[in-house]
Amino acid sequence: MRMRFVALTVMIMLGISAVGQQAAKAKGPGVAELKKMTARFATTELKVDLSKLSDGDRRALAKLVQAAWVIDDIFLTQYWSGNHDLWAKLKKDNSEVGKARQRYFWINKSPWSALDGHVAFMPGVPEHKPDGANFYPADMKKEDFEKWLKTLDEKQRAQATGFFTVIKKMDAPEIPESLHGRLSSVPYSTEYEEQLEKMAKLLEEAARLTDNATLKRFLTTRAAAFRSNDYYESDVAWMDLDAPLDITIGPYETYNDEIFGYKASYEVYVNLRDDAESKKLEAFSAKLQDTENNLPIDAKYRNPKIGSQAPIRVVNTVYAGGDGNHGVQTAAYNLPNDERVVAEKGSKRVMLKNMQQAKFDKTLVPISRRVLAKDEQKDLSFEWFFTHILAHELTHGLGPHQITVEGRKTTPREELKELYSAIEEAKADVTGLFMLQYLMDNDKGGLVQGGADNERKLYTTFLASTFRTLRFGQREAHGKGMAVQVNYFMDKGAVSVRPDGTFAVDVPKMKMAVRDLTRDLLTMEATGDYNGAKQMLDTLGKVRPEFEKALSGLKDIPTDIEPVFVTAKELAGENPLRK
Repeated sequence: MRMRFVALTVMIMLGISAVGQQAAKAKGPGVAELKKMTARFATTELKVDLSKLSDGDRRALAKLVQAAWVIDDIFLTQYWSGNHDLWAKLKKDNSEVGKARQRYFWINKSPWSALDGHVAFMPGVPEHKPDGANFYPADMKKEDFEKWLKTLDEKQRAQATGFFTVIKKMDAPEIPESLHGRLSSVPYSTEYEEQLEKMAKLLEEAARLTDNATLKRFLTTRAAAFRSNDYYESDVAWMDLDAPLDITIGPYETYNDEIFGYKASYEVYVNLRDDAESKKLEAFSAKLQDTENNLPIDAKYRNPKIGSQAPIRVVNTVYAGGDGNHGVQTAAYNLPNDERVVAEKGSKRVMLKNMQQAKFDKTLVPISRRVLAKDEQKDLSFEWFFTHILAHELTHGLGPHQITVEGRKTTPREELKELYSAIEEAKADVTGLFMLQYLMDNDKGGLVQGGADNERKLYTTFLASTFRTLRFGQREAHGKGMAVQVNYFMDKGAVSVRPDGTFAVDVPKMKMAVRDLTRDLLTMEATGDYNGAKQMLDTLGKVRPEFEKALSGLKDIPTDIEPVFVTAKELAGENPLRK
């Protein structure tokens, strides 16, 4: 899982009027409109100090950046079948509007604006991003897939619904005509063979350059996974990775599959570990089982033994690519998503500190000046912003992961289907708050300092941050999950709006509401309650007028950042796709 801090009716809130209607017109938005849309992303140079790296690791790092460029290539294909042809055409257009489209295309990695409900900002393309991205045939209906599944044996069904296959229609000349039009599963290792082989070789070159044994093992096993389509061994090796260079590369998140949430997109984060910050935060891992044991759910749903390891890494990002760099930028992530690895090893939390600091400075600070009363702005805290992101990522690993529904062994992801991502992101947010409050109240070691002052800072910072998330769009899992939370808290009296339009937190009511919502969301996942999840998202997953009004007053504040990876360019040059 990934945290972007990612509203609904965004075109009204951000003052970008009728984007969908303009996109449907022959010419699409003009230069002025495109510049206004692009200005929502604050250009931010990211520089990382490499002075402590060995010579071998520095040369390995350059190879990893080159491998990351290939991830961008694959992701363009995964997101939409027409992306590459459109990008090639765009790069030849040196007109003013052509250049404006180029820049906004690269931010979104597509012709659809992530901040506007994935509505097209270019002519000649579908008005909205396809729900199935490029993982399924464009004309496939959901019921066609479900009907096909019933004809498959258990192994075939696992492949069809698995992370690492695309679904194709059999229509090649060598296929018997009687089978034409039928669906089939194609492994990623076949579908993206050329690019994956190129990446595998770059990872193997980097493995030969580094002298860190755990990095060598991960890069070698991940190269093998690209060829075999079996990522289990390399996911285990990634969990054991303990190196100055901290890289995440492969198919992970399923947000872009908005039909079922089955298919994983390729992403990459090439990071440099911050040892001092990582060591300070590792102590949180020791608190996970205690928190699990005290979750406000029926004891039968608690996990008596969560994964044996829960490493935390604080890093600074050198380069992010693919699904890790389109639209709203990732602030942290919690992986892997393979439930087998999570059950065996736990999950790793990676905190992108330079990304988080940039987001806090360029978006949250100015937002707080509009949505908080003047005397409450002093309670805005980067420390609590950072710590809640950590808690969010940690608590993705808490609660039920393997469940039984009507005698079937299954998972919350399988049962909640396309609703899972929004419910899980809301669960991680609110359970992260629950964990921090629990530690404030019960941790005798003082890992999290309690008291009224810190409680006020935690919840006030969280309240301000909700506005950042709500600006990222209704189709985005984090944004929809955040709408559920703020509406729930409003209904409980934990959040209120003043006559002047600013917002306030009632801390005692907030603590109770956090506990109650944590219980509701975790129970929903534990029971695989699809209907309950749908009802919650239908009733609470929309921005209400009070928040719409406040959000409309933030239109001149950047919504997120547009990172410029200065250090990566110094090491390896320009991404060939950008030339």
